[in-house]
Amino acid sequence: MAAPDENTLLREDEEVEEMEASDSDEDEMEEEGQGEDGGQTKVYVPGVEQLQPGEELEMDRSAYRMYHECQTGAPCLSFDVLHDAEGEGREIFPMSMLLCSGTQADTALSNRLIVMRMHNLYGTEKENEEEEESSDESDEDEDDVEKKPQMELAMMPHYGGINRVRVTQNGEQSLAAVWCEKGQVEIFDLRAQLEAVHSSTAMAAFIKQNKEATPMFSFSGHMTEGFAIDWSPKVPGRLVSGDCKKNIHVWEPREGGTSWQIDQRPFSSHTKSVEDLQWSPNEATVFASCSVDQSIRVWDIRAPPKSMLSANEAHSSDVNVISWNRTEPFLLSGGDDGLLKVWDLRQFQ
Repeated sequence: MAAPDENTLLREDEEVEEMEASDSDEDEMEEEGQGEDGGQTKVYVPGVEQLQPGEELEMDRSAYRMYHECQTGAPCLSFDVLHDAEGEGREIFPMSMLLCSGTQADTALSNRLIVMRMHNLYGTEKENEEEEESSDESDEDEDDVEKKPQMELAMMPHYGGINRVRVTQNGEQSLAAVWCEKGQVEIFDLRAQLEAVHSSTAMAAFIKQNKEATPMFSFSGHMTEGFAIDWSPKVPGRLVSGDCKKNIHVWEPREGGTSWQIDQRPFSSHTKSVEDLQWSPNEATVFASCSVDQSIRVWDIRAPPKSMLSANEAHSSDVNVISWNRTEPFLLSGGDDGLLKVWDLRQFQ
């Protein structure tokens, strides 16, 4: 049999290379669905399947436009976003934000009311693009330094754990309403803390003073602690608070914005702890409540306290959270049964 010529050998080499390239592509496609340990990667959907012993969830940064982590020391059960006068719907990086939170520390004396300023926040999408395009290591190091997120904390000692914080802008004042474990609802002026997180000089003076958080107003009429509280988006300074003994009180601001008139007749049609309260975004006198008694109720403060619309057995267990749709008469609720439900308020009775 005649020996193969050079052209035949070249063709065979090309075919082998094509086969190897094809195998390599297939391997890459298979590896895309595998984790570092060779196991298959997939999206975890709570309630669809159980995590197996030894399995751990890993975050996919590509799923987020922006992702940053921070620590506050003691855990915080609640936080709220402060108005920063930089406009709504911002999409240009770097971002910034102001937050207010309250701690649940091991001892009552160790708690803090915190104002945080986070800034120089870059998006994960932009970071990934620049990592692919950059080839100069020194430039990458400089970029990393310039894009490092920044955070300033102004913490005021607060006696007692803080169950929930809600903030509002009342004229020139930034106010925080605080539900604390000692059974009081307190109102704080955050001016000094906001000045501190925007100025190193003000921060130095703030730290040196180390003042305990002193409320400008407090209410002890609930007789027990609670978690439900909300500022009205329609009437500056109007507040509603609910406790673990089912009672709800409405606060009306007095002239000057430094004190409140609180109706001593509670809205008390719930039979168990009030878990959340939300003012209507469109009707100044209407608010909704949800409770451990599994119901959702809608109230109008112009009507007697016993009058309301109700969805009894809204969930099969505690109803923990509610939120109004800003444009439509819909309400979203979430409960201990693991369900989210959307309600058409036009069908409430």
